[in-house]
Amino acid sequence: MTATVRVCALEELQRDGVRVVSTGERTVAVFWHNERVFAVDNRCPHMGFPLSQGTVADGILTCHWHHAKFDLSGGCAFDLFADDVAAFGSEIRDGEVWIDPQPQEEEAVAHWTRKLQEGLEQNLRLVIAKSVIGLCAAGRSDIVLERAARFGVRNRAAGWSSGLSILTAMANVLPQLDPDDRPRALYQGVVHVARSVQGQPPDFDIAALDTEEARPEQFRAWFRRFSEVRSRDAAERCLRTAAAVGLDAQQLADLLFAASTDHTFMDVGHTLDFANKACELLDAVGWETAPDVLSSVIPTITGAQRMEEASAWQHPVDLPTLLAEADEALDEALAVGGQHNESWDEHRPLAESILDDPPADSLRRIVDAARNGAPLGELSLTVAYAAARRPLHFHISNEFGDWNTVHHTFTYTNAVDRAMQRAPSRELARGILDGAASVYLERFLNMPRQPRPEPNGGATSTDDLLVHFDRQQQVDETSQAVADLLASGQQTEIVRTLGTALLREDAGFHSFQIYDAALRLADRFAGRPEADDVLIGASRFLTAHAPTVRSMNQTYETAARLHRGEALHA
Repeated sequence: MTATVRVCALEELQRDGVRVVSTGERTVAVFWHNERVFAVDNRCPHMGFPLSQGTVADGILTCHWHHAKFDLSGGCAFDLFADDVAAFGSEIRDGEVWIDPQPQEEEAVAHWTRKLQEGLEQNLRLVIAKSVIGLCAAGRSDIVLERAARFGVRNRAAGWSSGLSILTAMANVLPQLDPDDRPRALYQGVVHVARSVQGQPPDFDIAALDTEEARPEQFRAWFRRFSEVRSRDAAERCLRTAAAVGLDAQQLADLLFAASTDHTFMDVGHTLDFANKACELLDAVGWETAPDVLSSVIPTITGAQRMEEASAWQHPVDLPTLLAEADEALDEALAVGGQHNESWDEHRPLAESILDDPPADSLRRIVDAARNGAPLGELSLTVAYAAARRPLHFHISNEFGDWNTVHHTFTYTNAVDRAMQRAPSRELARGILDGAASVYLERFLNMPRQPRPEPNGGATSTDDLLVHFDRQQQVDETSQAVADLLASGQQTEIVRTLGTALLREDAGFHSFQIYDAALRLADRFAGRPEADDVLIGASRFLTAHAPTVRSMNQTYETAARLHRGEALHA
C-alpha cells in the first residue's frame, strides 16, 4: 500500500469505534469491529447520509436514514434500493491506522451497467438515475439506450409499451436538449420502461420459419393477412423470418406500416405511432435487434380497435365511406400528378381546409393536390401541420381531458409523416386521409377558436417562459411568451426551455410524445411561420399539464448531487 493516509492511533479508534478522515477527494468512515479495521466511503450511496452515524453489528453497517444495510468488509449493499458503498484498504503500522486513498471499486462503466440492469429489473428510480448519470458521464449513453430497449421488449409479453415510446422520444430529441438535460431525458425514458415492465410476464421469442422463401412482397402479403385476422403468433413468425432471410430496414418497416393502415386510424392512432417509434428506436440502438423490437409492436397491430367500427366515425357523417371514396380517387390523382411538383407549397391553405371544411371537401382538396403533383411527403406534412394547429387554437373552456383528443391526432399524423419519409407506399398514403378525417372530428375543440398570440414584447428571455410552468393553467400566458421569444429569434432557446420544463415534471406519456412530435414537425418547417405555430401549440399542451409534484426530478437531482459529491444531509 503506497501513499496512504493516516487516520489516528489504533487505541483511539478502538476507544471511539469510528473515525472520519478525508482523503482529499472523499470522506471515509473508518470502523473498529470484531478486532479489525474497516473503511468505507462515509456517504451512504442511497442518499448521502453519513455512515459514521450508522450502526455496526455482526459485520453489517446500517444507515439509519432509510435502513440500508451494507457488508462492512466489502461495501456491497444487502438492499438493492441502495447502491454499493466504496470500500478502502486499511492497515495498522506501529500502532497507527492507515488507509489507501484509492477506493476498491469496480470499473465505472461495468459498475453502472450492472446497476442499470438492477434498476430496470427492480424498478428502482434512484438506482436508475445514478446509473444513467454515471454512464453518461463516461460517454456511454449508448449503453443506456441499448440495455433499456432490450429489457423493455424482452420482458413484456403484451408488447410495445408507453415506456418504450418515451425512451424513443427522448432519444430522438437528445441533440436539441440542453446538455445538462440529456441524462435527465434518458433517465425519464428508462424509468418509464422499468415501470411498464414491472409485474408483466416475459416475452418468449418465436423461431423463424425454415424456408426458402425470400421475396419481400410475399412476406408483406403474409404479414398483412395474419394481421387482418388477428393471428399474433403467425404474424410474429412471419416478421422474424422476413428479418432472418434478409429483408432490409425499409422493407421491414413497410410491413408494419402497411398493416397499421389497413384499417382506419387503428387504436386511436397508437398502432402506427408505435410502429414508427419502434423503427426510430432501432435507428438509435442498431437494426441488428430488429426482430425483437419490431415483434413487440405486433400485439398492438393484431389487437387494435379499428375505427370504422366506432360510432363517432360513422354517425352523423359516414367517414369510412368518404375515406374509401377518397382513397380510390387518390389512385387516379397520383397517376396523373406523379408526385413531380416538388415546388408545391400549399401547406397552409390546405391545412385551413382540413381544419374548417366538411370532410368531403377537405378530402377532395387533398386528392386534388395529389393530382397537381404534390408529393405524398408534402401531403403528410400538411395534415400533420393541421393536427398541430388544434392545440394552438384549443380553448381552455374545454374539459381538461380533451387535450388527449387533440394529442392523439397530432402524434398519429406525425407518425404518418415520419413513416412516409422512411418507407413511402401507396398503402401508407391512406394514413394521410385518416389523419385528415380525425382532425375534422376534433373541430368542436376549437370552438371558440383561441387566436394565435401576436408578439407584444412582453417576454424577453426564456426565464419569462419557464415561470409559467410553476403555476397552474398558464396556457395562454405561455403561448404569449413563446410568441414573443420566437419573434426575437430565440427558437433554439425555446426548444431547450420547453425540454427543461418537460423533464422536471412527473410528465405523462402524452407530454413526451407531443414534445418529440413538435420538434420533428418544426424541423420539417424550419425557417417558416408554420414552425412557430407548431411550437406555440406544443407549449400550450405542455403547460396545461404543469406543474406536477416533480418527484421524478427530485430523485434525479438527488442522484446528480451524489455524483458531484455533495453532502445531501446538510
